[in-house]
Amino acid sequence: MSAARRFQAVQSALHDPQQDVVIVSACRTPICRAGRGGLKDTDPTDLLAVALKAVTERVSFPREKVDDVVVGNVLLPGAGAVQARMAMFLAGYPETTSIHTLNRQCSSGLQAIASVAASLTAGHIDVGVAAGLECMSFAKMGNSGPISEAIKTNDKALQCTIPMGITSENVAARYGIGREEQDRFAFASFQKALAAQKAGKFDAEIVPVATAVKDQSGAKTPVTVAQDDGPRSTPYESLAKLKPAFKPQGCSTAGNSSQVSDGAAAVLLMRRATAQALGLPVLAAVRSFAVAGCRPDEMGIGPVFAIPKALAQAGVTVADIDVFEINEAFASQCLYCVKKLNIPVEKVNPLGGAIALGHPLGSTGCRQTVTLIHELKRRGGGKGVVSMCIGTGMGAAAVFEVE
Repeated sequence: MSAARRFQAVQSALHDPQQDVVIVSACRTPICRAGRGGLKDTDPTDLLAVALKAVTERVSFPREKVDDVVVGNVLLPGAGAVQARMAMFLAGYPETTSIHTLNRQCSSGLQAIASVAASLTAGHIDVGVAAGLECMSFAKMGNSGPISEAIKTNDKALQCTIPMGITSENVAARYGIGREEQDRFAFASFQKALAAQKAGKFDAEIVPVATAVKDQSGAKTPVTVAQDDGPRSTPYESLAKLKPAFKPQGCSTAGNSSQVSDGAAAVLLMRRATAQALGLPVLAAVRSFAVAGCRPDEMGIGPVFAIPKALAQAGVTVADIDVFEINEAFASQCLYCVKKLNIPVEKVNPLGGAIALGHPLGSTGCRQTVTLIHELKRRGGGKGVVSMCIGTGMGAAAVFEVE
C-alpha cells in the first residue's frame, strides 16, 4: 500500500461521520436564454429570491436559523452584493442573517458551496446556504479594460486578456479536437437534455418562477416559467453547417459552445449531526473540493488538473465515480478533459450540459450540484463530481456522495 493510501486509511479510521458537511435541500430555477427566454425581463434580485426562499421552504427550515448565505455571481456590479442582500429579505430571511457574494468566474456557484462547507467544518457557523446567480440578459460579458504596458510585457498576464472563444480554438488545435467531434458532442448534449426534460427528470429540482415578459412595445405579460428553454431538437446536420463564431477557419460555433443564460440555484448545508437532530433529510455529503491553475490561453483544460486533486482528497478514483457533471463551456475543452482523464463518456453529463441547458455563469456550479444530487438520488445513491474550467486559466472540482 502506498504512503498516500495508508494516510487515507488512517484518516478514514479517525473520521467522525457526524461531522460530515451535508446538503439537506437543493433546488434551482429554470435556465433560460438570455435576451430571448422566459426570464429575460426578470430582475436578478427577484430571481435569486426565488431560489433562496425555496431551498429552506422545501424542508420547512426556519430561515432565522440560517447563519450565513454565500452567493456566487460574476457580472453584476460588486458581484451582486447589494442585490443578494435585498434578495435575502425578499425571500423572508431576517436581518440577523448575514450574506456575502464572491466571484471565481464560472466556478462561482461551486465556490459558494465550498466556502459554506469550509465555514461549517471550521465551526464558524452551524447552518449555511450556498447559491449562484446570473442574469446575462442584464449584465453582458465585456472586455477586461485597458491593457497596461506591464501586462503587455508579461506573457501569462497578456494571455488572460484572450477571449474565451479563442482559448477554445487553441485547445481544439493543440490537442486535435476536430469540428465533427465537437458537433456530435453538442448534438448528444441536446438529445440528452431533451430526453431528460421529456421524462420529467428536472422537475424535482426546478422551482417555477412567476414573472412577466415584455413585448417590443414594452407591454408586460404575466408568465410562470417552469422549465429550461435552452434544449432544442436541432439536427446534427444543422449544427454542422453553422459558421465558426470566434475565428474564420475555426471550429467553435454557437451550436457547440455554451449558451448565454439566466438562472439561479441554491443548496442548504449543515453538519450531519445537526441535520439528524432536526430530522432533516441528508441528500448528499460534501467529500472534497479543489482548484488548480493552467495556461490562460487554454483555460478550458482546467478540470484536467482540478479533478484529480479533488478525487485524491476524497480518496477515490475515476472508476469510483458514477456521474461527472463537467461544464460544457465549449465542446472542445470538455471533450479534451474527458479524454485526458479517461472518463467513460456515458458517465459525463447524462442529462445534458451547458451547450443544451445554458451557462448562467455564477449559477452554473451550484446548478450542476443540484442536478447531480437529484440524478444520483434517482439512481439510489452514488458518488459524483462537479467540475468546470475557469476564465484566465483555472479549474475547480468537488466530490459529492449521495448515500
